[in-house]
Amino acid sequence: MTIVGILLAVGFPSFQSLIQSQRLTTTANALFMAVNLARSEAIQRGTRVDLVPAGDGRSWNDGWVIFIDANGNRRPDAGETIVFTHDPVDRDLRITPRFTDSKVQYIAFNGTGRTRTNASRYASQSGHWLLELGTQSRKIVINFLGRPRVCNPQSAAGC
Repeated sequence: MTIVGILLAVGFPSFQSLIQSQRLTTTANALFMAVNLARSEAIQRGTRVDLVPAGDGRSWNDGWVIFIDANGNRRPDAGETIVFTHDPVDRDLRITPRFTDSKVQYIAFNGTGRTRTNASRYASQSGHWLLELGTQSRKIVINFLGRPRVCNPQSAAGC
């Protein structure tokens, strides 16, 4: 019993770290795939497609919505086409966005697959989301062309 207790005490912290790593990776991949889906839908449809936080639009932890933003208000309204929704994520996970147009949380793509701000369809939106859980983190970076990438800021230079 003593040996089993010692083994559990030694193994539990690394097991917790493994679980956190998997949750973080799963959420980062889901958000990364949502960016790619929004971009490809904008190209396919030849129109503006937005990716916004679900719920009241303030927190990415509430999940996210991809939709055709016909009126340009960055919120899914009645009658607008919803392409995809993602459920809320773990409350312990922190998602911090940093984008060029940061007044309202959103990423919008035009019909060419490039990001755009709400102020101008010619001004690109770039930046990143920082996802943190425990001591681990991932970053989803979107360049000015609208192409996303996932990196680990703890181990990748220039991330």
